[in-house]
Amino acid sequence: MSREAYINAIVIAVLLAVPLWAWVADAPFIITLATRIAILALAGVGLNIALGLGGMVSLGHAVFFGIGGYAMGILASHAQDYSPLMEWPFLIEGTKSMPVIWLAALLMSGLAALVIGFLSLRTSGVYFIMITLAFGQMFFYFTVSWPAYGGEDGLPIYVRNSFPGLNTLDPIQFFLICFTVLGLALGFSAALVRSPFGLALNATRQQATRVEAVGIAPFRIRLVGFVISGMITGLAGALFADLNRFVSPTMFSWQTSGEIMVFVILGGVARLFGPVVGAAIFITLEHLLGGVSDYWHIYLGALLLLVVLFARGGVIGLLCSWRKANV
Repeated sequence: MSREAYINAIVIAVLLAVPLWAWVADAPFIITLATRIAILALAGVGLNIALGLGGMVSLGHAVFFGIGGYAMGILASHAQDYSPLMEWPFLIEGTKSMPVIWLAALLMSGLAALVIGFLSLRTSGVYFIMITLAFGQMFFYFTVSWPAYGGEDGLPIYVRNSFPGLNTLDPIQFFLICFTVLGLALGFSAALVRSPFGLALNATRQQATRVEAVGIAPFRIRLVGFVISGMITGLAGALFADLNRFVSPTMFSWQTSGEIMVFVILGGVARLFGPVVGAAIFITLEHLLGGVSDYWHIYLGALLLLVVLFARGGVIGLLCSWRKANV
């Protein structure tokens, strides 16, 4: 095993061990924090495919995060009100089933990523960043002015959705669901990197003209990668809304896009477990410093600045290079 593989194994073991210890110690709040880390790490895994593998710096991934959240909120709200989502031309009812909601979140966020990617990937650099940001703001203000589903006040869901054979209201069981989904996403991301498609996407990031010279269309490769990235982030949004039992327009805000990018940069861009480490650092700082000062983001900004200046590979890259230097 490589040094990074050992670090990854330690990270995933700690992420699993801490909530299990909290379960034994009857500390449900710690389990909830670990669940948030797993869900936000999942959102980072999605962005890491676009950013780390494809070189697409997106400031609009909150669109997919929010669409996943609202897919859950809309379906669950109609289920709890016993009102159909649609009656014509065919009947669509709400549901409290997590697998069905996840499928809806994947499909809706994937469709949105297809449309947004088709339009925005015709540009590059700062123009791509600004177009994705603009789409995020469009969705944010649309949900603010959408009174049918709470508008700017958001939409509460009174009971957590169900998963066959499990009690999702039990914090440890809901954590294990999110942890399993994160593990599957990490496994998929690792397989994607080694696949012919992943190699082509990475080559497109490095030198698009050479990829085009061998008969591969860079636009199509990037678009498929962007859609996959958006679908994973949308699934994270559905889980996040289920965790809070609440959805609001803030899920679409540019701050949410920025936070997801911070997870990736802190842990390490293009590092498989970079989003996991980044999300863990972010949530830990929020928990430890949030009660001390309302301006705890200052310390986060200082840490991010240090990482950008002195640890280009993120925290994981720094640990790998430190271990190498001390061997």
